[in-house]
Formats: sequence, C-alpha cells, structure tokens
Amino acid sequence: MLLSLRIENFALIDHLELTFGSGLHVLTGETGAGKSIILDAIDAALGGKVTGRAVRTGEERATIEATFRVNDLLRAWFEKEQIDLLDENLAVCSREIVALGSGQRNRSRINGVLVNKQQMEGLRDRLVEITAQGQTVQLGQPSLQRDWLDSYGGVALLKQREVVSQAFVRYQQASQALEKRRHSEQQRLQQLDLFEYQLQELNAANLADPDELDHLEQERKRLSHSVELQQQSYQAYQALYQNETGEDACADLLGKAENLLTDMARYDEQVQPILDIVTSALALVEEAGQQINAYGDDLETDPQRLQEVEERIIELKQICRKYGPTLTEAIALQQNLQSELEELTGAGQSIEELAELTETRKALFVEASDHLTQLRKSTAQGLESRLVAELKPLAMEKVQFQVGITPISPTASGSDRITYLFSPNPGEPLQPLTEIASGGEMSRFLLALQACFSQVDSAETLVFDEIDVGVSGRVAQAIAEKLYHLGRHHQVLCVTHQPIVAAMADQHFNVAKQVVELRKSQNGNGADADLRTIVKVTPLDQEHRRQELAQLASGQVGSSENATTEAAAIAFADSLLAQAASLQGVQAVPPVAELPKTRAKRAKSARRS
Repeated sequence: MLLSLRIENFALIDHLELTFGSGLHVLTGETGAGKSIILDAIDAALGGKVTGRAVRTGEERATIEATFRVNDLLRAWFEKEQIDLLDENLAVCSREIVALGSGQRNRSRINGVLVNKQQMEGLRDRLVEITAQGQTVQLGQPSLQRDWLDSYGGVALLKQREVVSQAFVRYQQASQALEKRRHSEQQRLQQLDLFEYQLQELNAANLADPDELDHLEQERKRLSHSVELQQQSYQAYQALYQNETGEDACADLLGKAENLLTDMARYDEQVQPILDIVTSALALVEEAGQQINAYGDDLETDPQRLQEVEERIIELKQICRKYGPTLTEAIALQQNLQSELEELTGAGQSIEELAELTETRKALFVEASDHLTQLRKSTAQGLESRLVAELKPLAMEKVQFQVGITPISPTASGSDRITYLFSPNPGEPLQPLTEIASGGEMSRFLLALQACFSQVDSAETLVFDEIDVGVSGRVAQAIAEKLYHLGRHHQVLCVTHQPIVAAMADQHFNVAKQVVELRKSQNGNGADADLRTIVKVTPLDQEHRRQELAQLASGQVGSSENATTEAAAIAFADSLLAQAASLQGVQAVPPVAELPKTRAKRAKSARRS
C-alpha cells in the first residue's frame, strides 16, 4: 500500500508531500489542474516512462519518492533480489531525473539500492495496478483480450501457455530446418560437387607443413648454386686452415702469434689475457675450417632433386593462388571443406529425418495447444459469470458477456483467437465489445474487469485515471459504489470529475494550479515580477469537501453573482455526503471470491497507456 509520495521539481510541481491511508482516495480539480501529474509521478517513481519535460523548467533535476508498505507476498521478491526492507515492511521507490543538454539521465533506487529497469518493473507489477479511461481503445485488441483471459486463469493456465510457447518454438525450428533443406537441395548438390573437387585437389597436394614452401625455396637456392658453393667453401677452407699456395693461412698466423705470446707470458703475466684470446681464436678458426671443409665435401650437384623441388614449388604456388593466398590459409580451407562435406553428405539430418521430427514436434504442439484451449474455455466460463456479476451493479442489469474462442493458425500463444462479445440490451445479439459498447459502457467494463482481477492480483494499490468519463446519474453512482467497495479490500486512488464519485471517498484531495511570484523588482511595484505556475495538492476536511463537491456540481461556488445557485450547489453537496455516509454505513461489502492469490501478469502496454 502507498503510504507517502514526495515530489521535487517534477513537471509543474515544485515541492509536494502527500500521505495516504487505506480505502478510496479521490483527486479532484479543474480540467488541466494537474491531477494526472500526481499519477504520472507515482508511475515515474516505479520506472514508468517520463517525457523530456519531466524536470521543472529552470531546474537541473527532479526527484520522486514513493513509500510503500510491503505485504507478506512481496517479501519473497525482496529476498530474491537481495534488497533489505526498511523497518521490516517498508519499500521506498525513488527516481532521480537529471536534465542534460541533449536529453536526460535517470536513476532508480529501491531502499537506496540502484536497480535496473527490469527490477523496477518487476516490483511495480506487484505494487500497483493503473487503469485509465484511454485503455478502452486497447480493449479491441484480440491479443490483449487473450492476455487478460490467460491472466485470470492463474498459475495453471499461464504455465500451460509457457509449455505451448516452448513447443511452438521447437516446432518452428524443425519446420524451418526442413524447408531450408528442401529449398537448398539443388544448391547443396552444386556445392557438394564443388567442395569434393576442391578437397580432392587439396588432398592430392598432400599439404601438411605450412612452412613447406619457404623450406623448398631455400633448398632450390642451394641446389641451383651447388658448384659455386663448393668452390667458395674450398677457398674459405684454404684461407682459414690450409693454404696450398704456400702462403700462411689464418690458423698458421694465429699459431705464430700464439707462440710469441707464450714466450712473452713467461716474462710478463699481463700478456696472459691476450694469449687466452688468441688461443680461443685459433681454436675457433680451426673449428670453422674443419666445418667448412665438411660442408664442401657434402655438397653434391643433384639435378633430379632440383627438378623435383621446382615442380613442388610450382604446385604449391598454384594451390596458394587458388585457395590461399598463403599455404597456411590453404590448409585451413582444406579442413573447413572436410567439415562442410560431412554436413552436406548426410552427417546432419536427412530430409526424411527432418520431416519426421517436424511432424513429431507438431503433434506435441497440437496436444499442448488443445490442452491450453480447454483451460481457456474453463477459465472463460468463470470470467463470464464473474464479469457479469461485476457489471450488473454498474447499471447494466441486462448485460450479456461471452468470451469467444475460435481457432486460428498456430502461434506461440496457442491456436485460439479470443474475442470479447458484449450485449448491453435485451434482445440484441452478442457482438465484439468495441463495435457496440459506448464510451460509458467501456469505462464500466474496464472498472468491472479490474474488479475481477483485483481478486487474483497481489497489488494492494489500484489507480484509476478518469475511469468515470462519459457517465452520469445512476451510472456514476454505481461506479462510485464499485470504487468504494474496491477500497474495502485495496487502496484505491482515483482521478475524477464526478461529485458523486468524490463523495464516496475516504480521503479527498484538491488539485489546483497557482501562479506565484518568485522575485520582485527593486522598485517593489511588482511590474517586473517573475511569475511561475505550480501545482498544489490539498487534503480536504469536511467543510472544504462540501465546497469542492458543490464546485464540481455547479462550477459557480465562491462567486457572489448568483447566491441562489451557490446555495443549491452546497445543498446538493450535503445530500451527496449524506447519501455516501448512508451507503457506506449500511451496504455490506461484496464477498471476496475464493480465488488463488497468484500474480496475474497482464500486458504491460494495457496498464501503462
């Protein structure tokens, strides 16, 4: 239940704090006074959409804070979300809206904890139900009528609908796979031929080493210059180790230097490090000479091997041009082609297998859908009788209502088209609701529908925005009594222009616009005053309620021009209050049906229009 609402700089509201109790609360005031702003603020605090003008002109940010008392059914939600309750049973939902140059930034919190949109919407659905007269347009949508019926069916029906949805998805997946296979059969065969040819060519190339081409290029260079390499290796050997021309080789010269340094080291130890270097150099030169000599001995001219290498290089380069551009990519393609071929040649399911799977899943969907239809028919009977019972006290004693269930093509929501059929007058046939119902009848239908769902919804707070538009007289009285009865089991907030409805309220608020002077000019005459419009909400005591009800009835209270009219309006207001007190005192509250306390989660678009 909503306990309090605090608003700062939201729309035309500069600062406002309201407290609420149980029962029926009404908000009245002139057209355009800002009554709906209060409901918009409640909606915004619970994550609803806000316009770009939500922040009051001239301010940087708006804040809205709604405090609710949480019932036992909601405690599980807070435990699941790991959010602590305040004082064990309080939830504070707040929204901060910051105006930016190109838009706005929003932050939502529950008990000070930052939450995302999904979390806030999940709590909103459990706290409030918002019903507006404008929802009558949406009543004609078959999908919305279906969702309302399913919600009224409770947990069992909603679970079966989820089973149907999952079965439909599996059936669609199998059907689409089958159609894809059938339509792509010719393309599959063409791809199969192409892939087989490509894979055969790649397999024939015997690809294994991605660096093979580089190695072959090096081998071709060596084989192509084997004679030169032999000659040069011999020359290097002579220069390093043994010179046949009689000149000293490098090793000979280093040997002489080593001998000289050895003699010198006997007389001066400072020469020893130099001797060590020369000795090491001599050993390295000798080793190099031996290795270059062995290299030259191993070199052979092999024209046949050279031809094989060149042919292999040509083959690999051709593979790279067709499947590369590198050998690594050609090898990767070879592996991918193998996988593709396995899929195309029957490693996956055949057309026959897919057709059999599709039929199996279709049968499962049909079975689940038929069960859902039976549950809907059973639920429809309950909704029909319950809704008629709720409509009769609303000056619709002869009303007929029926939930039409007709077969349609399979969907994720089943194979049923739901149509609400309605006849307000005896002798008239049942017709679709939106084709025959007047505006006042649609308003009463919405109210009766909400009364039905109030028995299965966990939300304690019901909000009605001008649900009584288009009705008067006896109908308005019936709506007033229905709202009052709802207020015995729920907290009800209602924006109304009907004095009959307002008279039934447990708590009455007046909403009015005021023009205030924020700053005066220096001369004090007020000529340059900064004027602003603000919305004020005032709880009314009994005397002010008389004045407000008279104003709603005549529109002339407070004017000295017609005292007779004003007196008549006051007298009418007194009669309304007396009648309301009588009704509240003697009328028994209609019994609450023994329905399961489950969350009937309806289409959010219907609640938040």
